[in-house]
Amino acid sequence: MDSLITAAARALAAGDALGALNRVALRDDAPALALRGIAMAQLGDLVRAKTLLRRAGRAFGPKETLARARCVVAEAEIALVSRDLGWPARSLDAARATLDGHGDRLNAAHAQHLAVRRLLLLGRLDDAEHALAALDPAPFPPASRVAHELVVAGIAIRRLRTQTAHAALARAERAAREAGIPALVAEVESASLALATPAARLIARGVERPLLLEEVEALQASQTVVVDACRHAVRGSGTMVSLAGRPVLFAIARVLGEAWPGDASRETLVTRAFGAKRADESHRARLRVEIGRLRSMLRPLADVSATKEGFVLLPHGSHELVLLARPVEEEHAAALAFLGDGEAWSSSALALALGASQRTVQRALDSLAAAGKAQSFGRGRARRWLSSPVPGFTTTLLLPAPLPSE
Repeated sequence: MDSLITAAARALAAGDALGALNRVALRDDAPALALRGIAMAQLGDLVRAKTLLRRAGRAFGPKETLARARCVVAEAEIALVSRDLGWPARSLDAARATLDGHGDRLNAAHAQHLAVRRLLLLGRLDDAEHALAALDPAPFPPASRVAHELVVAGIAIRRLRTQTAHAALARAERAAREAGIPALVAEVESASLALATPAARLIARGVERPLLLEEVEALQASQTVVVDACRHAVRGSGTMVSLAGRPVLFAIARVLGEAWPGDASRETLVTRAFGAKRADESHRARLRVEIGRLRSMLRPLADVSATKEGFVLLPHGSHELVLLARPVEEEHAAALAFLGDGEAWSSSALALALGASQRTVQRALDSLAAAGKAQSFGRGRARRWLSSPVPGFTTTLLLPAPLPSE
């Protein structure tokens, strides 16, 4: 490897993309193409970066499997940043195995981190934790330790393990400052905002207030019975009753939770749960049936009792009952949560992350665009969507991943 290539690689490792380009911008040999591609990716020109890396992969000879594997890993990182979640994960797995087999432990670990980050975006937290457990960050250089700790923090935040998240972010901040790369320091600071901004709204006895993630975690661990509008469940004392597949039952539970400790009238329940303008006898009959079903499902946590005007939730024992609601509530809040990460998403990637059809996601994006909450650029398969984060809120509890019941 010649001196210019070595100097460019060192510049990239230090976060100096322009310095790297100054050394290899006019060269078209395979190593220079690869370094130019990585530099362009650091500068934000992902389309050009992908083209250069593919050229580099083709330019490396058939015996240069290690160099080609590194190009695959770099292309996978660009795909992840571009939110191209349909990028073939098997290619990354094969590249990681090649790197590991040739003793390139650092780049093999980087490939594993990319795979874990993809799993995290897809909401596959168990798989992400399992894959991350195989990595020991101790021998990593500072920049790689930052990447590792950010993934640890991301999983912990989605799991509502705020102490673990705080510890991981503190380690990430120390490693970022040790690396001396301003972009890494900014990334850690941005990730830390999820713990310092309201994540949900608590409605108790008619009073509403915002909650931080650590307060949500404490609430979930308490004896309080929580009607959880973030995950469409009722939980308390280590027991969770999921109503995610029963929207009518959850709508009734939510109205009763909002009214607690008072009762909710039959008229209100019919209007909110069934979407009817006025309650007639058929609605009242249906309400009795649905109340019976809800009473049966909530038996481990609370009773549903009839009153003169309607119905009331009665938690077992002397436990309090509260309603936990999302920080913002609208029809397409989950899509907005993903767009709020500041990256540009394709509709196909959003469909994968949300577990919905691409057509359903496209309709949601069109609706958000019409309301001025999302915008797109590009055409056809290159079209991408983005949105500014919700001001003053973290979107963690808008993301469609299950929270622990314990």
